[in-house]
Amino acid sequence: MLLALLYLSRKCGNFPINLVFKQRLFILLTQFFSFFNLTPMEISAINLSLSVAVSSMLWSLPLAIFVAWLLARKNFYGKSLITGVIHLPLVLPPVVIGYLLLVAMGRNGFIGKYLYQWFGLSFGFSWKGAVFSSAVVAFPLVVRAIRLSLENIDIKLEQAAQTLGASAWRVFFTITLPLSLPGVLAGLVLGFARSLGEFGATITFVSNIAGETQTIPLAMYSFIQTPGAEEQTARLCLFAIILSLISLLLSEWLSKRMQKKLGQGNVAD
Repeated sequence: MLLALLYLSRKCGNFPINLVFKQRLFILLTQFFSFFNLTPMEISAINLSLSVAVSSMLWSLPLAIFVAWLLARKNFYGKSLITGVIHLPLVLPPVVIGYLLLVAMGRNGFIGKYLYQWFGLSFGFSWKGAVFSSAVVAFPLVVRAIRLSLENIDIKLEQAAQTLGASAWRVFFTITLPLSLPGVLAGLVLGFARSLGEFGATITFVSNIAGETQTIPLAMYSFIQTPGAEEQTARLCLFAIILSLISLLLSEWLSKRMQKKLGQGNVAD
């Protein structure tokens, strides 16, 4: 994921989704939410939350699938330790995660300083850092959902395909990945919902900058501290609830639909 960010940042000069998806989404949200009389600050926070959540899931999905497959299909020395490290964001306080990211990936961090010197890439106090921190805290949920789905697949199907001459890549893309799609979708939606609600790691790593890193939770935090901003806080709270409910309902619908299709495919076979 980090290598992909480095490559695209060098080729495009900025995060590609920041240039395309974020701008188009902002225009659509401005037109739609004008009906609710939202302020520009509220619209910006909602737009940024959706952009960060979607981007973090898109960038972390390939790595999450690989890690989940590795943990589900392979036995190796140190597997328990790696599993524990992957799930650390679930039990660590978000502020601790944000501090560790700041120490490691900040402009003066032991990794971030080289990224800035060699590639001109800086995660600290930027939109890219908000995506990175959201991806880190949501990554264990995505991996866990995909891993459980992979472990429920009958491995004999993969072995049968290999005995018929199918390569490992073909087995993965034609059997393993399609059968694990319900888990992939569930993991994506869970990670998306977790990214929407991320606060501690984000505010510690990239601060609370309006229009740049100020997502819905951070904007609500600012409004709560501002006298007379109860109405703005309530509106953002309502939209956070709506977005979370929509994502969870969509997860259930997609999962059931995918399971139904897979069931019909098995009957046809």
